[in-house]
Amino acid sequence: MSKVFSAHAVSVDGYITGRDPGAGRGLGDGATLFDWYGDGDTPSQAFEGFRLSEPSARVFDTLAGRVGAVVAGRNTYEDSDHWGGDGPHPTAPLFVLSHRPAPEMTERQTLVTTGIAEAVAAARAAAGERDVCLMGGGVVTEALKAGLIDEVVLHQVPVLLGGGRPFFQSLPGHVRLRLVEAVPAPGVTHLHYEVER
Repeated sequence: MSKVFSAHAVSVDGYITGRDPGAGRGLGDGATLFDWYGDGDTPSQAFEGFRLSEPSARVFDTLAGRVGAVVAGRNTYEDSDHWGGDGPHPTAPLFVLSHRPAPEMTERQTLVTTGIAEAVAAARAAAGERDVCLMGGGVVTEALKAGLIDEVVLHQVPVLLGGGRPFFQSLPGHVRLRLVEAVPAPGVTHLHYEVER
């Protein structure tokens, strides 16, 4: 059965954006979280134009190769300017979880208004044998609350942003993680965890 995972670039103090993110402003002053996408000399095999360090390319391309569908929250969708009508992954369809209408959706984007379980189920059906990737702090938090997420990957960037949108929101209790792999790379450390059940 396919897995559900999240993979986010995050600051050491736990932010996935800087201050003042939004449409036309992207991640606000947190764009530094993605410097490692282009500061290496190894081209990504999955994303055209990405040049990563060798260890980052290995981790990034392995994760990208697993993705069959993406579920993103509305804030992530808006902050990314709707990915220009496309999606965050070059081949995977996008499911946007929101309680508000999103009239600008394209044929590669599907709005889901009925909750995280339905969004993950729709994404799993579209992904086939591949995995579902979750994007956005709200989506990941709701998936953790519902027991729907199998793995959490943090691409931890050595910066303290001091503000922005935090990755994790309030949870009803502890969620235990087991470290599977830690890969140090220039400008980022890739931390791969399994969610303990």
